[in-house]
Amino acid sequence: MSIALNRAIFILLTLFPIAGFCQPFATQLVEAAMARTHQQVSYNGAYFSIAYPNGDVPQHLGVCTDVVIRSYRTLGIDLQKEVHEDMLAHFNQYPSKRIWGLSHTDKNIDHRRVPNLQVYFSRHGERLANSSKKEDYHAGELVTWNLPGNLPHIGIVSDQKSSITGNPLIIHNIGSGPEISDMLFAYKITGHYRFMPENNH
Repeated sequence: MSIALNRAIFILLTLFPIAGFCQPFATQLVEAAMARTHQQVSYNGAYFSIAYPNGDVPQHLGVCTDVVIRSYRTLGIDLQKEVHEDMLAHFNQYPSKRIWGLSHTDKNIDHRRVPNLQVYFSRHGERLANSSKKEDYHAGELVTWNLPGNLPHIGIVSDQKSSITGNPLIIHNIGSGPEISDMLFAYKITGHYRFMPENNH
């Protein structure tokens, strides 16, 4: 490659940086999650047989975990594959037998279950404190809750804050499709994680 061409490429990258090239992983994740809030998605937790790897349920359907899965997939991280491979190697570390009575992995659904994601993020990311202080939650982190009826829930911390409470707003799907709302402390927090592969691998 000639010196002139190298110089031209350098100038172009300086003036017009590739989207995401200089952005922290957390920023990219939040942007990917925010894009989900503009999609029309009906809440549907039915079991689907899906492709592997990079399998997904129909785009117009989804649950809370699908917001997380699709956001990471936008950044080239396939949680279906990652969770499945980790469960194959460390099945006893996951709650599938205890909660659902399973004796083997299921690549169609394992990654779409909050308890499995909690284990995966703990093993391959960072498990953070379940704090009651809003200052302890940062953009791109993941939070899990226990909803009424003992239902697990998961969302992504955004880079926006409530003008009323100052709480970081959460990107999640709690039943009406992907949304961003002030619900960080609305339910019992059961987990707080940071999974940013660029920092962990």
